[in-house]
Amino acid sequence: MNKKPSCVLALSCVLAVSIAIPFDVLADTVAERAGEISRVIPAVNISRGSKSLTASAKTVVDWQDAVNTQANARARVALDDGSVLNVGSDSSVRIVKHDAGARQTDLEISLGKMRSQAQKITQPNGKFEVRTPAGIAGVVGTDFYTSYDNNMMTVIVFEGFVKVCNLAGVCVTVKAGQMTTVRNGDSTSPMVQQASLAMLTDAVSSTALESPSGMPQAHHISKATAITLGILAAIPIVVIPIALTRGTTAPPAGVNKNPCPNPAAGCG
Repeated sequence: MNKKPSCVLALSCVLAVSIAIPFDVLADTVAERAGEISRVIPAVNISRGSKSLTASAKTVVDWQDAVNTQANARARVALDDGSVLNVGSDSSVRIVKHDAGARQTDLEISLGKMRSQAQKITQPNGKFEVRTPAGIAGVVGTDFYTSYDNNMMTVIVFEGFVKVCNLAGVCVTVKAGQMTTVRNGDSTSPMVQQASLAMLTDAVSSTALESPSGMPQAHHISKATAITLGILAAIPIVVIPIALTRGTTAPPAGVNKNPCPNPAAGCG
């Protein structure tokens, strides 16, 4: 006889508890983890729904979280599949999705710059994509830099290959040491060109987190990147001496380099 009132009472308790707990707290309990902050140079915050969290080392990053850096601030995000994101200053990067098991990653840069060191895609439907308002960069296990500013997306590749597409679906493949740009609303094929030493250096330094001594950390520069930077740095050393000596010919052996124009008048 008392079973029915007991059920009603239990249901009332469940409803009361669910109403008492805010919706965003319930959402946090079911949020899917993407990774965590491994290092920050303050000030960095994470936008999670309507909340803003101060980021520090070991702060968890969930799907749909946006990592925001202020002037002179940077952040390193260690994704759960082993990929690493270095977010530069004055940037906003959203981890839309990161399924480590399925190897599916979707990132969005609304402003600023980021260097991505992506793990190799091992699943048939795996992907690693970085989107901006101008275009999309899709990779398969590589090291590359992406920035978005003044309505233009820039992609520089350090290692591997990156497929860069504009929003019209026109794509190009960018190889290590190369770069391309995509502007908002441009439906023409992006141009691929060799990245200069200055561009490569700036891409590395603008996304590197400094060590306590103030020097950029070098352990995140791959062997291929180091070789590329070394080759480009050596070009001026080889070219400049050649340019300086071009057009000058050494006199034959036994010929006076400064012959006296008028022996009869005497030469000093």
